[in-house]
Amino acid sequence: MALTAETESRLYRSLRAAAGAAAHLVALGFPTAVAVLARPGSSLFSWHPLLMALAFSFLMTEALLIFSPETSLLRSFSRKVKVRVHWALQLLALLCALLGLGIITYNKHLNGKAHFVTWHGLTGLLTVLYAGGQCAGGVLLLYPKLMKNWTLAKLKLYHATSGLVGYLLGCASLMLGMCSLWFTTLVTSVSWYLAMLCPLLTSLVIMNQVSNAYLYRKRSQH
Repeated sequence: MALTAETESRLYRSLRAAAGAAAHLVALGFPTAVAVLARPGSSLFSWHPLLMALAFSFLMTEALLIFSPETSLLRSFSRKVKVRVHWALQLLALLCALLGLGIITYNKHLNGKAHFVTWHGLTGLLTVLYAGGQCAGGVLLLYPKLMKNWTLAKLKLYHATSGLVGYLLGCASLMLGMCSLWFTTLVTSVSWYLAMLCPLLTSLVIMNQVSNAYLYRKRSQH
């Protein structure tokens, strides 16, 4: 029996709501698990995985889910409030990422080890630099009059799509970090695969959210 368009739409929204709820749980659960593994304060290095997990799994994910029509924690608030909270969370994510990058760089220096020579290190550096540029670009949306030759709609589109790229870079960096000797020594077997699914799940949810909000809508206008 074929489903009606209304039933399909309702089913699709329900699936998106379920996926969004799972993304919220993963966004908080992943850095919590990392904190248990890293035991922050036990060494200088222990702060690096925690700060990066907070930056890219929790803060950045929640900053983007704020705009989800199904699972936003601020659904009853105005868009202006959502934008301010989004900006604040992104700034906190950048600060955590910069601190995490500084700590691992200094830790490598203390131990006489080369840095930015692995895929994880290079991707992490690129991600942090990209996040800094993305936050700077976000200022243009707070003050669109700075870009007089660009419409606000176009600025939003470019910011959303470039932000999605940055978020995927962050997820890739986390996944590469889970291939490191430190993580694979502590997490093995099925647990390792489940951990890898965490950034994969949130990235799929965020991609779907951004695509529906901007890319598909933009395509339908042509």
